[in-house]
Amino acid sequence: MRILLAEDEKSLSRVLVTIFEKNHYSVDPVYNGEDALAYLQSGNYDAAVLDIMMPKMDGITVLRKVREAGSQIPILMLTAKSEVEDKVYGLDSGANDYLAKPFDTKELLARIRAITRSQTVADNKLRMGNVTLDRSTFELSAANGCFRLANKEFQMMEFLMSNPHHIISADRFMEKIWGYESDVEINVVWVYISYLRKKLDALHANIQIKASRNAGYSLEEKT
Repeated sequence: MRILLAEDEKSLSRVLVTIFEKNHYSVDPVYNGEDALAYLQSGNYDAAVLDIMMPKMDGITVLRKVREAGSQIPILMLTAKSEVEDKVYGLDSGANDYLAKPFDTKELLARIRAITRSQTVADNKLRMGNVTLDRSTFELSAANGCFRLANKEFQMMEFLMSNPHHIISADRFMEKIWGYESDVEINVVWVYISYLRKKLDALHANIQIKASRNAGYSLEEKT
C-alpha cells in the first residue's frame, strides 16, 4: 500500500516515513501543497496524509481540489490545529479522518488502517487458492506453514493478490512500491518475484506468479 505524506516539517516527515516503512507501507514524502496536489493527481496512491499548514498551498485547498476532481482516495488530515471548528471544516471539505499533533504512533497507524480498510475484507485477509495473506501480521500462509514477509515482499504480494489474473508490468510495480523518484534498478522487481515464487513453492501453493513476455506478472491458479 502506497501513501503520500505531505508534511512541511522535515524532521517530523522523516520520523513518519520511518514509521510507515516499518509497518510495510511505501511512502512518498512531499513538503508543500503544490507538490502534494501534483503527486495525488497521478492517481498512484492508496491513501494520503496531509498537513493543513503548508507552504504554496494549504492542505484543505489540496483536499478540496482532489475531491472536486472526483478522487475518493482516503485522506487523513494531520495538523497542529485541534479546535472542533477546524476538525469539522476539514471533514466537511472531504477528509476521511482528522488527527491533531502531537499524536500516538499506534493511533496514527490505526486511523490509516481504518480509512483504507476494504468493506469487503472484514477480517483484513486476502485469499486465493489455498493461500492467505494476512494484512495485519504480514504473513503468507497455507495449510502446511507460513512466512512473515519482508516489507517489499508483502507489498508486492498484496498488489498481486488484490488484482488476481491481472497482468502487472514491472514499471507498474516500480511506481506503486518503489516510487517515481527511486534510483533502484527495475530488475529488483524480478528479484522479489523470485523470492515470492520460492515461498509459494515451499508452501505447496496451488497458485503461481506467471510471467507474460514483455508484459508483466500475474497471479494465477496452477493447472
